[in-house]
Amino acid sequence: MSQSPVKTPPHSPADLPGVEESAEFAANMAVVMQRSQEVWARMVEASAKDESRPHADPLNVTPVFVGLTKEMLNHPRELAEKSLELWIQQAELWRRTMMGWVGGEKAEPLVEPDKGDKRFADREWSENQVFNYMKQAYLLTSRWARDVAHEIGDMPERDRRKLDFYMRNIMEAMSPSNFASTNPEVLRATIEEKGANLVRGVEALAKDVARGKGKLIISQTDMKAFKVGENMALTEGAVVWRNNVLELIQYAPKTETVWSRPLLFVPPWINKYYVLDLNPKKSMMQWLVEQGHNVFIISWVNPGEAQKDETWDSYMNAIMEAIDKVREETGQEQINIGSYCIGATMTGTMLAHMAKVGDQRVASATMFTGQLEFSSAGDLQVLVDDKTIELVDEKMEKGWLPADTMATAFNMLRSSDLIWSYVVQNYMLGKDPFPFDLLYWNADSTSMPAKVHHFYLEKFYKDDALAKGALVVQGHKVDVGDIRIPVYHLASREDHIAPAASAYRAARLLKNAENRFVVAGSGHIAGVVNPPALGKYQHWVREGVEPPTLEAWLDGAEERPGSWWPDWDRWLSERSGERAPARAPGERLGVIEPAPGSFVRVRFDEG
Repeated sequence: MSQSPVKTPPHSPADLPGVEESAEFAANMAVVMQRSQEVWARMVEASAKDESRPHADPLNVTPVFVGLTKEMLNHPRELAEKSLELWIQQAELWRRTMMGWVGGEKAEPLVEPDKGDKRFADREWSENQVFNYMKQAYLLTSRWARDVAHEIGDMPERDRRKLDFYMRNIMEAMSPSNFASTNPEVLRATIEEKGANLVRGVEALAKDVARGKGKLIISQTDMKAFKVGENMALTEGAVVWRNNVLELIQYAPKTETVWSRPLLFVPPWINKYYVLDLNPKKSMMQWLVEQGHNVFIISWVNPGEAQKDETWDSYMNAIMEAIDKVREETGQEQINIGSYCIGATMTGTMLAHMAKVGDQRVASATMFTGQLEFSSAGDLQVLVDDKTIELVDEKMEKGWLPADTMATAFNMLRSSDLIWSYVVQNYMLGKDPFPFDLLYWNADSTSMPAKVHHFYLEKFYKDDALAKGALVVQGHKVDVGDIRIPVYHLASREDHIAPAASAYRAARLLKNAENRFVVAGSGHIAGVVNPPALGKYQHWVREGVEPPTLEAWLDGAEERPGSWWPDWDRWLSERSGERAPARAPGERLGVIEPAPGSFVRVRFDEG
């Protein structure tokens, strides 16, 4: 008689394979849930305390999407053809994917990411059939949606640009790479680290919300790795004059003699000036001083209560006061002036005013990525219309626009790189941001004086008043065609903020000036901040601005390797007088404090 086999008792749960790992994962997920609730509670509390009136459509997107819907209804055949095109592509993608699953052979991709698209760099996006299918299905759909928005029907060009911008942002937000459950790198890290990556991520999220005082301010770099005046903005000099809106910095000479005619640089007040003085290897200010130029630069205040009544005219007056202080310090009757971005827009306006009244204090001007004509003024223009200006005015009821608002707007221009990549890296993979001085500067946002910012948005971006001869400053209309001094224009070929074509149209407005127009490789920042020692990029030169378009100008331009800085130095030196003995900063005006001064140190996310 056989006996029944003895049944061994089951293993205790602690002995089963993977139980310890499961327990660790569960514990980490519990931490994630708890901390997420705390972060959410803080954001809700901050939102409840926000006194500004909420708006369902703060960017005024609805009208253009309603317009697109009407165009699709009015052009059913075009829509049907586009839709059929998408269905055929999706069916072909499914066929190729099924062949790969059944046959085990990798099918040729139907669609590939654009060059430079880093979202799908992980090998699983290409080697794993599931993720490869998700990637291609997304790319096909997103490109179809943008094509529909760009091509269906007949919409005003301005609406079409706005629609394209927002469609791009929507589709970038919907990328499968942005979600933990559909990102293979995040899934792999979560399994390998048992959820510890998500714990680090939620802690990073909590810190960023705390830094934003209840609003999410995404860390794009290690915010503790840099400090202005300690490892950036190091060019030696002194604050020699100050008023309510600016500090005037004079840099110490590095040569025994300097060019007698000084250079005053007007940076944008939308960002802080030290993008031109990040560190000794990248510093344009340091390089100019080493070439023997007597350099001054404006450091704009980070506005608050004391600047709530400032206007475009008062900012312009402040620059003209600074011009007089530079003349007083150097003993020169005339100066050269340099400018960048919105600083160039105001400088062009100021020069038109000075030409109108016969003011000859400026001998030559340089404009980096300067726009004076705003008919097609880059991606920022899609954010500006009557409704959005009205809503911006509400945000500026205290007299200034909060710095985080401008930071968000600039990040939207490249949301895939400046928003979603950090959401994945910081909060899903739990990685610390890489220390990068340019991204630290990018995060060091400034507020905007309400009246100055309103004037800029309305008169330039919306009305294009300067180019039309309708802009009134200092009590009279100004015309940039009145400017007769030599002007050096620098555009960046890949600039999405101040497009090179827009800068070229600005140069052509100055019909009476001696124009030198140069195009740099790369974008709004890298194209400008490109020291010769790095040997990066290239630039294009050509005499005059006679061709009617940038494309025509480039057809006859000479491409030269490396930085454009030496070309500018030669041009500027020819207009800088004789060599004279170098003198220490503030010999006549006095020294208030060492560079970089006090204004540049005020951060919106501290205190």
